[in-house]
Amino acid sequence: MTTATKWALAVGVLVLAAIVAVLPQLRSTDPAGTPDLTAARATAALAACPSGTGEVGPLAGVTAECLGDGSSVDLGSALAGQVTLVNVWATWCEPCRTELPVLQRYAAEPGAARVLTVQVQSKPDDGLDLLADLGVQLPTVFDGDGMSGPVRSALKVPPALPASYLVTAGGQVRFVDAPRTFTDPAQVRDVVARLS
Repeated sequence: MTTATKWALAVGVLVLAAIVAVLPQLRSTDPAGTPDLTAARATAALAACPSGTGEVGPLAGVTAECLGDGSSVDLGSALAGQVTLVNVWATWCEPCRTELPVLQRYAAEPGAARVLTVQVQSKPDDGLDLLADLGVQLPTVFDGDGMSGPVRSALKVPPALPASYLVTAGGQVRFVDAPRTFTDPAQVRDVVARLS
């Protein structure tokens, strides 16, 4: 075997090794370059996102990705006809990390209003990991990891998070300004009773 052949063989082996090393990473994303969330979704085991018919005016035509299964949710119709507490949060938000388990405990109470959370300004896989770590399995939609998304725009979400809104059975959307962060399920019950 000549020296040139040996070098060609060595380069070929290195190229093959590089391909084998990179291939699993390429398979973990779809053609659009988004991460494969299958395992994270299975671990988080989020409740199904709501669906329905009707229309909630401020959210008419607003769609978001259901974090639990990747489906598209039309929030204008999904939230119509039933009292729903909508909570906007991000993974970097420390008060959100405290509030999400409170909302989970409230939602498990008999007679609780429906709760839907909206993840913003953070990556969906990070959100799924956080929800799994916190033991929160509430239905959640993803509104993008940038500075604005269709849900945030429609609700006029303030820059400080978390932010909660009560959607009444009649389709009115009311910002929850007191308290800004829930620390106890009783506070959630009081807000739902007061703003419904």
